[in-house]
Amino acid sequence: MSPKPMVRPGGRSARVQESVHAAVRELVGEVGRDALTVPMVATRAGVTPSTIYRRWGDLQELLSDVAVERLRPETDPADCGSLRADLDAWAEQFIDEMASPPGRAYIRDALLGDPDGTNAGQCSAYAAEQIDVMLARAVQRGEPVPETELLIDRVVAPIMYRILFRPGRLDAAYARELVTNAVSAQQTEAGAGPAQAAAPRRSKKKPDS
Repeated sequence: MSPKPMVRPGGRSARVQESVHAAVRELVGEVGRDALTVPMVATRAGVTPSTIYRRWGDLQELLSDVAVERLRPETDPADCGSLRADLDAWAEQFIDEMASPPGRAYIRDALLGDPDGTNAGQCSAYAAEQIDVMLARAVQRGEPVPETELLIDRVVAPIMYRILFRPGRLDAAYARELVTNAVSAQQTEAGAGPAQAAAPRRSKKKPDS
């Protein structure tokens, strides 16, 4: 299979990607995903099927590429005046979009055409970039901020787990609960003295000794 491009291409390559992606989105809306074929996409996009096969390998990889692009956030998170308010609003929107039927379909396609984990990593990077924007704002306001990975572990990861394996509780209240837990964990870590903070770090090394 041909590897998927890691960056947005330019020139003719960009125009081909744009037309093919647009064709996929239109045809999925018209005939449904299950009826989609490479020749159908090629005809709508005005390219040859061999162009699609050379670039994407097969239909699943094309659908995966489209899904990753559709999961890319279009704007920065809303600035609500404080880190807590920013995180609440962002987490609620994240659940709204990812747990919706289109969001679930994009997640499924992104992962199905992802044998090496590249797409999963890219989707994770999108979330981390959004979190970094909110943390940078908080730093400018003089607020204490948690690590990006803490928010990934405490907010993003539980949401994605429920979407993929245990649907339910995917609402605004659950989003705020996760943010509360993350902020509480950050405050606990920030309030721990040097001696207290050292103990858990040592305990994490025990399984490897």
